Amino acid sequence: MAILRPAPPSPESKRTLEAFKQGLREHDYVEGQNVAVDFRYPIDHADRLSDIAADLVQRKPDVMFAVASSGVDAVRRATATIPIVALDLETDPLASGIVTSLARPGRNVTGIFLDFPELGGKWLELLKAVTPRLSRVAVIWDPATGRVPLNGAEAAAPAMRLQLQVLEARGPSDFEDVVRAAVRAHAGAILVMASPVFNTYRRLFVDLAGKHRLPALMPFALFVEDGGLIAYGPDIIELYRQCGAMVGKVLKGARPQILAVERPNRFVLAVNKRTAKALGLTIPPSVLARADQVIE
Repeated sequence: MAILRPAPPSPESKRTLEAFKQGLREHDYVEGQNVAVDFRYPIDHADRLSDIAADLVQRKPDVMFAVASSGVDAVRRATATIPIVALDLETDPLASGIVTSLARPGRNVTGIFLDFPELGGKWLELLKAVTPRLSRVAVIWDPATGRVPLNGAEAAAPAMRLQLQVLEARGPSDFEDVVRAAVRAHAGAILVMASPVFNTYRRLFVDLAGKHRLPALMPFALFVEDGGLIAYGPDIIELYRQCGAMVGKVLKGARPQILAVERPNRFVLAVNKRTAKALGLTIPPSVLARADQVIE
């Protein structure tokens, strides 16, 4: 089997890859014993996902696991026959034509999707709760990903009397520039959208937000563990386990055409009270009461 991830390895990717392998083991597949895993990713910006995907297809894996909208798009363009399990939190699989039905995808792609535009509004609500006087939010978005969460945030902002400043970033070399642009525009907080690249280099966002004293939210709890202020989104470790289990089903003969699309089965709200104190903020009791993870 082959894995295509549009970001290089990180300490987080080791945890997610182990969770993926746990999902495989649930269906009696163990790497090195009865399944080989070819894990590929771009080394630098010169690498093209399409080229990597084409090379993987030439190796004729039994199934391909693709991460993020950019990875899914690359493998879909490379093959219409090899089964693909996708982990894509930014794309509507029906509207984009990836599947013809959630219950029976109809093509060679199934997996876990999160076409939930309301999530963008929930992120803004949380930032507003911890920063009551908030009026302007800088939204950092990776244009290689889908727009569903971004569209949701843009739709929800007017009712909260929030102005959004959308800033595009493709990799870590862009991060300082976009955060400085947010500061120049007098943003009161930053919202970092879901992206494998952003998650890999999330510590840079932690450092930049701290340096400029900006409250920051990312979707994944690992951001808060690294010193970020707040996170809300699916449990990324559990997502990879789910995907590993789906790949195991395909290896046992399940066809993606009739293997139903799944949704994340656990969402996590995490807050870091130490970071809040450093920023001069108080996490409201209503947010703490809902939190699944609180770092004191």
